[in-house]
Amino acid sequence: MPAVARIDPKDVFTPEEWARVSAKSSWRGLALVACAWGLIVAAGAMFVVWPNPFTYILAVMLIGARQLGLAILMHDAAHGALHPNAKINDWVGEWLCAAPVGARLDSYRAYHIKHHRFTETEDDPDLSLSAPFPISRQSLLRKVVRDLTGQTFFKQRVAQIFGGRKPGEVVNASVGRFLAINAVMFGTLALAGYWWAYPALWIVPMATWLPLVTRLRNIGEHACVGAQADPFTHARTTLANPIERLLIAPFWVHYHAEHHVFMHVPCYRLPALHDVLMNKGYWSRMKIAPGYVSVLREATTPRSAALAAA
Repeated sequence: MPAVARIDPKDVFTPEEWARVSAKSSWRGLALVACAWGLIVAAGAMFVVWPNPFTYILAVMLIGARQLGLAILMHDAAHGALHPNAKINDWVGEWLCAAPVGARLDSYRAYHIKHHRFTETEDDPDLSLSAPFPISRQSLLRKVVRDLTGQTFFKQRVAQIFGGRKPGEVVNASVGRFLAINAVMFGTLALAGYWWAYPALWIVPMATWLPLVTRLRNIGEHACVGAQADPFTHARTTLANPIERLLIAPFWVHYHAEHHVFMHVPCYRLPALHDVLMNKGYWSRMKIAPGYVSVLREATTPRSAALAAA
């Protein structure tokens, strides 16, 4: 199948506008990586200092969301947008973003660029994430339960170790670096006298909240978008509120329609890119949701409707 059409930035922006919304900073991407790790440490410290069920649940949610944040920053690195120096971009993207959460930058880059090239077509490697929608609310609830009980995490790790999600897809190359980085983390915490913090405040968020918010992110990005030939229809932008950005959609990942059209724009430029597109009237060509609750309503159907459709 031929690749999807692309839009030339010159057809949308003035040279000055494009320079402003596409510029890569030598420090902002690195600052975001530091912020992600800083919030992970702060959330863990919150529970250590004030141990109770509320602070633990909050810590798990915050850390799980920042683990997703590291994956999002790896995604920026895959597009060469984390840092203008390619070597710094790839090193930070690999060792500080990808490896800690069990990913591998180079294999992800090849996989993800194919997703951009063939978005919402039969050759899209991520089509299985959006094609089943809309689904019943009961089906979504079952998926949420599997995420929060660690079943999704276990299934993904088994696939990571023993084989890919699809025939021929190799994903187990990330295991060695994942184990190495995580061994350093565990050793550091053990030396500090907090060995238990590694399973309780790193693995538990990774096994519960991270799979859930990753699922919500995937639903928000491509489920029920009604993709057409126009590249502005290939993904959804969700106008996440501050709580959603903190717990579900860090680092402006919710501006996904903008990202799909102009995929090399750094994540920290996406709000400005969104504003320019809105001012130019491109909202009429885009799929924009007011929040994640709205997205889930669109992506699910009541049992009666699902049975009628069957």
